[in-house]
Amino acid sequence: MRQIVLDTETTGLEVSQGHRIIEIGCVEIDNRRLTGNHFHRYIRPDREIDQGAIEVHGITNEFLADKPRFDQVALDFLEFVRGAQLIIHNAPFDMGFLNSELQRWDGSQPALEGLCEVIDTLVMARSRHPGQRNNLDALCGRYGVDNSQRDLHGALLDAEILADVYLAMTGGQTTLQLSEGADNGAEGGAAGGEGIRRLDAGRAPLPVLRASAEELAAHQAQLDAIRAGSGRVLWQELAAEPASS
Repeated sequence: MRQIVLDTETTGLEVSQGHRIIEIGCVEIDNRRLTGNHFHRYIRPDREIDQGAIEVHGITNEFLADKPRFDQVALDFLEFVRGAQLIIHNAPFDMGFLNSELQRWDGSQPALEGLCEVIDTLVMARSRHPGQRNNLDALCGRYGVDNSQRDLHGALLDAEILADVYLAMTGGQTTLQLSEGADNGAEGGAAGGEGIRRLDAGRAPLPVLRASAEELAAHQAQLDAIRAGSGRVLWQELAAEPASS
């Protein structure tokens, strides 16, 4: 399954007050592996950014002055996400802004939910960890994901971090490695400061070691001894039962 982990940064918190998207960051997961493909754009909003928002993401009006408007990136964005499963933390926020931008660009454009299935990792986290903090930083600590570079919010960086969190939450293809000097917090995180690292997609297949004839014979002898002592080997009894029609 092709999945897109998505995040946005905006000029403010309320789309109903005319706030706009200023950054879109997406990373692609295919068959539960990060592919390295991503979509990242800064966008000129044609309005002032709230000071409170600048303090969160550090993106200024001056920085965006020469960036494209949303209508200049809309087709590329839709091509990248179309048909994929979107993974978003607090999806109503990002989807509200994205749908607003798409409607502003083309009033006949259907809502993004009509093009993509959406998974909200905040809803998922609240279900798995009720009564706990479930923002992205808290989940990084809980699942041992390294977010040490996250001094400020950023759409692409947050999407990359959320991808690791999502794979950890859903039992994805990850492995734990001791991070030297890492301290990811104590909120249910992995002991010893372990950090999530993805397995190498080019690694050799894992070997399959089959039992030898001697090992099979010893196993059967052990089962016979159990039965001789009036014990029961339940899995053999179940296997011998006729299948129900």
